[in-house]
Amino acid sequence: MSFTTGDSIVSKQAMLNTNARRVLHSTMMAVLAVFTTSSAMATIPVVTQLEPRGVVRGEETVIQFKGSRLSDASEVLCDLPGIEILEVKAVNNFQVDVKVKAAADLTPGLYPLRLITKSGIANLRLLGVGAMPIVKEAEPNNEFDAPQKIELNSTVDGVVTREDIDHYQVDLKKGQTLNVEVEGIRIAYSLRNRDILDPYIAILDSGRFEVASSDDSALLQQDGLCSFTAPEDGTYTILVRDSSFQGSNLGGYRLHVGTFPRPVTVIPAGGQPSTELNAKLVMSDGSERTATIPLPSETYEQWGVVTQDETGVTPSPNWIRVNDLPVVMEQEPNDDRAKAPVAQVPGAYCGIISQPGDFDCFAFEAKKGTRYRVEVFSRNVLRSPLDAVLNVFAPNNSTLSSSDDSRGKTDPFIEFDAKEDGLHKVRVYDHLRGGGPTYNYRIEVTTPAPGVGLTLKELRRDEAEVVSVPIGGRGAMMVTVSRDRYSGEVNFNLDGLPEGVTATTFPVPAGRPEAPIVLTAAADAKHNASLFTIYGKGDEKNPLVGGKLSQTHKLVLGQNRRWMWGYDTERAAMAVTDPVPFEIEVVQPKTPIVRNGSKELLVRIKRDEGFEETVSLRTLYNPPGIGINNSRSIPKGKNEVSIPITANSGAGVGEWPIIFRAYYNTKNGQAVEVTPPINLVVESQLFKYEFPKSAGELGADVAYVLPVEKLRDFEGEAEVQLVGLPAGVTCEAPTQKIADDTEAVTFQLKITDKAKVGRHKTINTQSRVHVDGETIIQTEGTGELRIDKPLPPKVDAPKKPEAKPAEKKPAAPKPLSRLEQLRQEKKQ
Repeated sequence: MSFTTGDSIVSKQAMLNTNARRVLHSTMMAVLAVFTTSSAMATIPVVTQLEPRGVVRGEETVIQFKGSRLSDASEVLCDLPGIEILEVKAVNNFQVDVKVKAAADLTPGLYPLRLITKSGIANLRLLGVGAMPIVKEAEPNNEFDAPQKIELNSTVDGVVTREDIDHYQVDLKKGQTLNVEVEGIRIAYSLRNRDILDPYIAILDSGRFEVASSDDSALLQQDGLCSFTAPEDGTYTILVRDSSFQGSNLGGYRLHVGTFPRPVTVIPAGGQPSTELNAKLVMSDGSERTATIPLPSETYEQWGVVTQDETGVTPSPNWIRVNDLPVVMEQEPNDDRAKAPVAQVPGAYCGIISQPGDFDCFAFEAKKGTRYRVEVFSRNVLRSPLDAVLNVFAPNNSTLSSSDDSRGKTDPFIEFDAKEDGLHKVRVYDHLRGGGPTYNYRIEVTTPAPGVGLTLKELRRDEAEVVSVPIGGRGAMMVTVSRDRYSGEVNFNLDGLPEGVTATTFPVPAGRPEAPIVLTAAADAKHNASLFTIYGKGDEKNPLVGGKLSQTHKLVLGQNRRWMWGYDTERAAMAVTDPVPFEIEVVQPKTPIVRNGSKELLVRIKRDEGFEETVSLRTLYNPPGIGINNSRSIPKGKNEVSIPITANSGAGVGEWPIIFRAYYNTKNGQAVEVTPPINLVVESQLFKYEFPKSAGELGADVAYVLPVEKLRDFEGEAEVQLVGLPAGVTCEAPTQKIADDTEAVTFQLKITDKAKVGRHKTINTQSRVHVDGETIIQTEGTGELRIDKPLPPKVDAPKKPEAKPAEKKPAAPKPLSRLEQLRQEKKQ
């Protein structure tokens, strides 16, 4: 983080460091539910409210953490340095008092805190840290004529209830600029579209006219800011309400009111580490300043810049990027892509869409066959009002690719392979053809390298995963891998585990998206917690491929589970929690499961004296193509249960760790233990069958000949059973031995008179191989048996009488010709 004194900016890394970075999100689809019924009332604590919602740097403050399942609170973790936890005191199951002290030079902004209990880790909450004194809202202040009088340069901690309107009054001198900024959604927590304050703020003159107002803002997203310069001495009123007049007792806000500086844009939007950025600051009133910004020694996807001068300190940062790319500033005129100025690549091209209808173009020399990534940073990272559209053009100025929104974000992104050497051009403009002095952007053009990204899979829907490891027991998590031009094996290393905890990692197979990690706490471990990170590394052939953990915390979900606000961290939380009252294991099977096969896993429990609760079981994950019954439990009075599993025809051949989560009731909800992993071996099929179509009549015997092929060698004795026979069809010997030289097995079927006539496609085989007291089962099908009605018996037909010879009739006289007629007449 950086902040200014006068026109110079002094580097401060108190808010962002190498282990934590902030990425705040505004629009993305999300969903709300609970992962399972078992975890719906888990022992995981929930913090719904902080009072007060912020502190003043350099001061000690007692913050009330309010929520549920908090009675065994033990400590608080801070993702960022600068906040000292002095005391954690549980008042009851619904409140914990935490005394904190913010460093005197801590950069103003929002800081993530996580409350730890002896049974779990609470949701991340953001605490405001400011430089101005805090004023508590005093009701009644609902009327314009009866406002609450406050001093300039103060922060109000207030609440907007349903249909509530809060009024605050300040005095201004002529020429003074009043800046008003509100934290509403940014300090909220709601995953059920409840108790959300979407704030609206306004500045009113003495005649009750709004001279400035703000609902949403580009810089603060759904929180607003507005500015007003007084034309004369006078009294002005600040109004705060919900934008739709909703609100609740949890609709808290922090309202910053004063003459402090309020830049809305920093140009250029970033630079290289360990350098000074000569920047232009565009202020909220439209004026401009210059500033020299010392940049940190490491790279940051978002680096906060906070400005300070004789009038005060900015309550929240502006955002820039810090990386090794050299910065190229736009040089006007650059609207024509055919005349675009040439820039270096890799490089960061910075500029402003300075007026409506403006285009900005850059050119770079590309090499044939090289892959290039062109990414625009504007609205999502820089909080610019620019809704960027990106075009990439070939050397002949034809369009190669275009992008508007991408990857669920407003900022565009393009990757392409250059098909020829030559100057390629990039163009950026606003989607609605808008523009102005704050429409800044940063285009990064790079040649991307293979890599991976890691995150923790949500096991409770919409809740960032935290890991609880019982003393003397186990916890587990699923790590999800996103791949970028790399599909090989990924291995994990962990750093920052709590004292007494060790990790068992499993590689992510080539092409697969996830793998488990099992955590074990020693029997003599103490309650403690830490923030940890995970590093991913490629296989031996790709040692330079890597990446590390990034975790998203969904803080506010709105209607239709729309993601309204979130926070990203580079570390996740883990705690050593209360021991469990049992030991549990899955018995390692001696034999594999085969494709199209089935098996039963035996789970055993050893209960501590006095523990008789039902223990429900659910897998941490399922290997590809493996189905596992997740409805089984070990009831009271029982110490084991068999869990059926199946493998489909495409199940992943190989070795897979199988881990069950065991849920049990405690006085504070449901707690979870994890079984030690077993190794499930998945193999291909043992046999191949050619199912014939056979037919027979009611009451008939049918020889059902089933050709069989042994696909590979195996140990043990094999047999095949014909199953799925239609009702009314029997087989005296439905099970046949399979020897090495068996080419076909024959089953003698008896079709009784009670069988149903028609086609029956229900015949299956179940092959079984008995090895070491276990059975490998493979099921194949489907065969067809057609059952016909017998034809009716033939009946002898009566003899036909002999036919009498027909009497010959005299032939008809032959007609005479004319000549013969004349001859007959002459004779007469």
